[in-house]
Amino acid sequence: MIAGKRGGTAMNTVVSTTAGKVLGTVVEGVLVFKTIPYGTAERFRGPRAPEPWSGVRDCTAFTGHAPQAGLRPATRPELEDFSGAPDASPETEDCLTLTVWTPGVDAAAKRPVMVWLHGGAFAYGNANAPRLRGSRLALRNDVVVVTVNQRLNIFGHLDLSVAGGEAFAASGNAGTLDMVTALAWVRDNIAEFGGDPGCVTIFGESGGGAKVSTLLAMPAAKGLFHRAIIQSGAAVRLRTRERALALTECVLRHLGSRSIPALQAMPAGDLLAAIEPAQRALGPSPAPLFDRYPFGPLVDGQIVPAQPFHPEASAVSADVPLIVGDMRHETANFLAVVDQVWNRTLTEAELRQLVAAIAGPDTERVLDLYHCVYPGLNPAERLIAVTTDCNFRIRSLVLAQRRAALCRGPVWMYSFEWQTPVLGGRLGAPHAMDVPFTFNTLDLTNATGGSPEAQALADTMSSVWAAFARTGRPDHPAIPPWPAYDADRRATLALDTECRVDNDPRGEERQLWQEITGTL
Repeated sequence: MIAGKRGGTAMNTVVSTTAGKVLGTVVEGVLVFKTIPYGTAERFRGPRAPEPWSGVRDCTAFTGHAPQAGLRPATRPELEDFSGAPDASPETEDCLTLTVWTPGVDAAAKRPVMVWLHGGAFAYGNANAPRLRGSRLALRNDVVVVTVNQRLNIFGHLDLSVAGGEAFAASGNAGTLDMVTALAWVRDNIAEFGGDPGCVTIFGESGGGAKVSTLLAMPAAKGLFHRAIIQSGAAVRLRTRERALALTECVLRHLGSRSIPALQAMPAGDLLAAIEPAQRALGPSPAPLFDRYPFGPLVDGQIVPAQPFHPEASAVSADVPLIVGDMRHETANFLAVVDQVWNRTLTEAELRQLVAAIAGPDTERVLDLYHCVYPGLNPAERLIAVTTDCNFRIRSLVLAQRRAALCRGPVWMYSFEWQTPVLGGRLGAPHAMDVPFTFNTLDLTNATGGSPEAQALADTMSSVWAAFARTGRPDHPAIPPWPAYDADRRATLALDTECRVDNDPRGEERQLWQEITGTL
């Protein structure tokens, strides 16, 4: 039985934190402390330390996640349970919480710490979903796993710096500051859970990868983490103050009030309902391939002093070793809602129209290249290839190239190539399918059909990620030697049934999109 603090058994382990004692439980042989408060905040204000409590706080069940009703994009009925069951806990603004998964609470163990920042485009998602169960990653690799909830969307990123004055100067980055507060909690408390505060890896997928990208550019976060992994979420640019304030004006007009007290007292549902019409009124970004998050981190000159990777990589945490990569068919699940794509009936004329909306004057170049390099793909499959490259892969490539150009901390590039056979193989290797591979929770999803090849790759991927967390290098016997990325070789690890290293894979497509976006 796992030893608990002060002589307790595994089933009633109590750990002391800076705010009070917490009671954990056991899942799959690992101690877990669910939704521990790492901070507290008034609506639209920056976070502060949690209010201390007396006695022992019960942290044996998830207590909630950030408000987000109606913001998760719709999908096909066939895909509703692809990623497994959703978190069943309620929505609450009291969402500055984290969950700790640890093999043991011996402070002398000093295990590597892996802090997961969830995806969802800063709009939705949470750290409580079953596929994020940290027990297997923790136990198989002797690490401590921390999964973080934070404020999202309008609650975390409504810029009231003009409407509310100095007291709300940080409101556009309230959710951004939540991440720093969570990392500070890890620094101050994780040793009590058997972790090493001097060996912290931040990692995340999609919007979680963008969170990692943002933290790499934040002076307040420097020194709170020591390695970083960005999965399908490279954020080259974040929103500007001008665009953030314009979005705020759209929100205030929709709500019919400029009163800060009124906004703070307004029902959460009314604020959530203002998001979509406000974003429509704002209109698309002038740089839509790189500016991804209407409600997201804000380059304000202080909290986030400059763009993370534009026009060059931030030097703030440039010494931190970094892994970055993406999925072979990122947009397959996003485009699944389009019947012509799902049924593979998209015509060449429809493909041309859709590509023209993205590539404009470069439409013919894009169509010609993808027809040439993928002669066996139908128009629907070519659309997936085009949109994967221009919406996801180009950001990963630019981020890796600019980070490597600093010649400081190494960066490694990967591409997840394994394709799922479920649903007739229509999805290939889609966005977010790598998450249960990372956590080794494939059986808690319906993403792979129980494939033994998938399970072997999950064992490999999760172990390589943990090895990187431990040493700062992704060296592991399950993969070939993986060279750091540079603009000459562009070495990329292909995660597949047989892992391999390719040099400048799909180089013609990379070259084209770098020319189109002016990022060569």
